[in-house]
Amino acid sequence: MRPPAKWIVVDGSNVMFWREDTPQLQTVQQCIEALVMHGWTPVVWFDANVGYQVGSRYMGPRALSRALRYPAARIKVAPKGTPADPLLIAEARQRGARIVTNDRYRDWAEAHPQVRNPDLFLRGTASFDGVILRVEDEHLRRRA
Repeated sequence: MRPPAKWIVVDGSNVMFWREDTPQLQTVQQCIEALVMHGWTPVVWFDANVGYQVGSRYMGPRALSRALRYPAARIKVAPKGTPADPLLIAEARQRGARIVTNDRYRDWAEAHPQVRNPDLFLRGTASFDGVILRVEDEHLRRRA
């Protein structure tokens, strides 16, 4: 038997800008790989315009799945005209999961008060060497 999934929700529209403030799906792919290595099962959310930010056409979960080499069932794209942020915050709440993002979600704090809890978030950075998740910082902060 497999252990239950340890879910984590990824703000793909935020993560893809971690390297040089330029949207890159490779950054999201590296983030997914790092999360899986740490034992998480990521669900990745994007705004509807992700395909136009990284290319010249709309990209849904199947196209993103091919680009990210990650199952389409775990990739979600917000409907056109709807920001992904409240949808991914709600999913994180439903799954009891943390959110990978550097966003603070201040615009959503009234409707989603859980975003005021800094422990909800797992922050990170990216360079040409890859993605660095601040997992180690989390352990230190919890001990202090």
